[in-house]
Amino acid sequence: MSDGGSKTEESIDALMQEVRCLKLKLEEERKKLSDVSLSNVAQRLENLSLQNIKVRRVLKGHMGKVLCLDWCSDKRHLVSSSQEHAITMPTTWVMACAYAPSGNMVACGGLDNKVTVYPLNVEEELTGKKKTVGVHSSYMSCCIFPNSDQQILTGSGDSTCALWDVESGQMLQSFHGHHGDVMAIDLAPNETGNTFVSGSEDEYMFTSIDRVLLSVDSVRMKSCDRLAMIWDMRSGGCVQSFEGHEADINTVRFYPSGDAIATGSDDATCRLFDLRADREVGCYTKESIIFGVNALDFSISGLALRIPPATERRGLAPDLFVSLSVQVGSCLRVIATTR
Repeated sequence: MSDGGSKTEESIDALMQEVRCLKLKLEEERKKLSDVSLSNVAQRLENLSLQNIKVRRVLKGHMGKVLCLDWCSDKRHLVSSSQEHAITMPTTWVMACAYAPSGNMVACGGLDNKVTVYPLNVEEELTGKKKTVGVHSSYMSCCIFPNSDQQILTGSGDSTCALWDVESGQMLQSFHGHHGDVMAIDLAPNETGNTFVSGSEDEYMFTSIDRVLLSVDSVRMKSCDRLAMIWDMRSGGCVQSFEGHEADINTVRFYPSGDAIATGSDDATCRLFDLRADREVGCYTKESIIFGVNALDFSISGLALRIPPATERRGLAPDLFVSLSVQVGSCLRVIATTR
């Protein structure tokens, strides 16, 4: 038994050494192709004008921390969920919510392990019309409608993601492979191809083809580790991996074209990774920003990266809303807001 165990350990050590050597070779090839930086190229471009960003309206009503919100397709309504256990009526701690593309229903879920759908009809009692679509074995952390009212995609603390049929409540597809809680998901642009990126509270980030979402080509999930990895389900393997953060990655967002991803981390930086160049092309930071990045989003044009205030800043005030230039990497504006 001891001889067998020793041989197994030697085999594992040899494989690990081979992996390290392959990583070094891959990094060398990346450096050969890294002949110019995004900031150097952007020096030939005109600087973005100072943006006039201001608070348009403050929506009050929640008594606890707001954990999630989603805009309706009409751009006039939004749904939010918070820590005080309420969405549109009392329920368990709601961690996620999403508007259906038609605007006729919303979905939510949380510590009850369920994804529940509520039809939005002001003439009827919402509680009586709610419907449980799917159930995970642990809390539901995130949900999103994949461009259709008929299906909903969820992520859970049971380390899986699942695609559900809203009408029948049947699970159409489940995504396994994580070793930690899946904390967030997001659909990528349709034109990016048949891959999706995923991450969780483990040391892996997966990407694979979504053969069930049909019109939806990609799904991105937030990672609480320091790696972002791209997988292709056609080959069943990892096709790209990105690293560079010095702390956990909290959020990831696809560039509007789908050719790049931005990551936000507890190390108080955002990084831009180009999927075509297979490398990091930008790192965004500011000395006055000492809190972790919990959320970010690109402007519609993709020229600016917006970072909302952190939910926990150790008593620092006021809150800061930051707008960054994607090309140059400079800060366009820092807006101080009050809670």
